[in-house]
Amino acid sequence: MDQTSTTDSQAHKNFGEFYPFYLSEHSNRTCRRLHFVGSTLSLICLLMLAYTGKPQYFLYGLLCGYGCAWVGHFVFEKNKPASFKRPLYSFMGDWVMYKDIWTGRIPF
Repeated sequence: MDQTSTTDSQAHKNFGEFYPFYLSEHSNRTCRRLHFVGSTLSLICLLMLAYTGKPQYFLYGLLCGYGCAWVGHFVFEKNKPASFKRPLYSFMGDWVMYKDIWTGRIPF
């Protein structure tokens, strides 16, 4: 990859090109752990929404997911979340990284 594609989230033509950049923005283990916890809490909130039908669980899920992730980025990783520039690819990256942590491909 050239220097632009590894440092600028806008330079990627597809998710396959974006994901290595996404991972480079999550090199701090605490940041990854906060993403994992936030994603897990979001899934629990989604289940609670389905079980209770109470729409506030959707909001709780967003707060858990993005709150944990942003703390990870601003406090530990010391960067801006890629979701500010590439929201769809970043959302996809969150769930691919979540799966990769569960499967052991990425260390927790």
